[in-house]
Amino acid sequence: MKKRANEALELDEPLCCCEYVDRQGGRSHVAACCCDCEDLDDACDRWLKKEPQKADSLSRLVTMVSDRLRVPWFWGGARRVDLSVLPPLLLLPVLLHIAALHFLLGMVVLTTLPVLVLWYYYVIHRKKGRTLFFLSLALFSLGYMYYLFLTEVFPRGGVGLTQLGTVTLGVALTLASLIHTKREPGYVLPHTADVHSTVTYHSSPSDRDPAHTGLNGVGQEVVLANRGSGSEQQGQGVEQRESGRSRKWCSTCRVVRPPRAGHCRICGVCVLRLDHHCVWINSCVGQANHRSFLSTLLLFLLTSLYGISLVLRSVCPQQNLLSALLYCPGVYNQYSSALCFTCAWYSSIVTGGLLHLLVLQLINVSYNVTEREVRIALRDKTARSHYWGLVVDTGVYSHGFRGNWAEFLTMGEGLHTPSPSLTDLV
Repeated sequence: MKKRANEALELDEPLCCCEYVDRQGGRSHVAACCCDCEDLDDACDRWLKKEPQKADSLSRLVTMVSDRLRVPWFWGGARRVDLSVLPPLLLLPVLLHIAALHFLLGMVVLTTLPVLVLWYYYVIHRKKGRTLFFLSLALFSLGYMYYLFLTEVFPRGGVGLTQLGTVTLGVALTLASLIHTKREPGYVLPHTADVHSTVTYHSSPSDRDPAHTGLNGVGQEVVLANRGSGSEQQGQGVEQRESGRSRKWCSTCRVVRPPRAGHCRICGVCVLRLDHHCVWINSCVGQANHRSFLSTLLLFLLTSLYGISLVLRSVCPQQNLLSALLYCPGVYNQYSSALCFTCAWYSSIVTGGLLHLLVLQLINVSYNVTEREVRIALRDKTARSHYWGLVVDTGVYSHGFRGNWAEFLTMGEGLHTPSPSLTDLV
């Protein structure tokens, strides 16, 4: 008991840049990453003795490595490095350089890479897990393409300072818009009358994924709200129609959801006008960040298309831009040209996928539906679908094309008002 009390006192002291709070709630240091590794010692001992490993040995090793893989930080102690960040940083440059060796290798790599990404997305989507893989892939792809543009395309000539400045401005605006998008999707706040206490966790709560709580010795406050008694509990009997603007009470977040709000099982929070959880930004898209999400997509697409056109003009000056991607004679005679051409193809594939996402978003905004409402309406067969499912109209919230866009462009006002009181349920 005395030892636990001493540890609690130590946690109240500020952490230095190399210290952190481990998954057991104790204070640790990045220099001690290889100390007291009982799980690793046991696994190595069993391997040397040729004994079978325990059923949970691998998962415990991964948890231990992910908890101790830290980088020093200026405030709040050392930050955890998510293991899902590393594969794009290591594999993308290697695969692109391999694809530039021969056009057959390029076809194999540029066909396999999207298939693997879609397969991983399918696996993560089924498990409802949270990962930084896609955000890391998106950011590193943008940064690495810009790096190759500076080191391979610009020195070749044919690209002036004005064009380089335009690409640089596009990249900077895309990153700025992405940062603004990730600030907050618009969380549903509990009514002040329903809050009875708050609890501060210095380690991960039992119902949260410890790999994604982001705790580094900084307390996380969790609001506890009353479910209600008496007449308030009669709200349990209220029919919760998803398409009718109810589905109000969230037993997980213990808040009353306003119309069109939804609970994200990946983030574990309720979001106002929830559209979907986007793996590419590792955050929900809701009422507060939906407009900036569309602006991020638009800025990225414009920058990418402009950059691709500059690359193709540089490596295939004799070809038309529309046909240069399909036929560029002699491009594999020089490795630098082949690498630029391969990156142009990779950027085109990414641009095509995000263009499809942007088109769907624009259609949904025009009909005043969210992606979440589209899925529910198609599942319940309560919506009209046109053009092979591209256009889905639920007919619930639509005010006409101009009215829908006017509502979308002004829906960020008054976001920080609390959700309805529990007494509104009855």
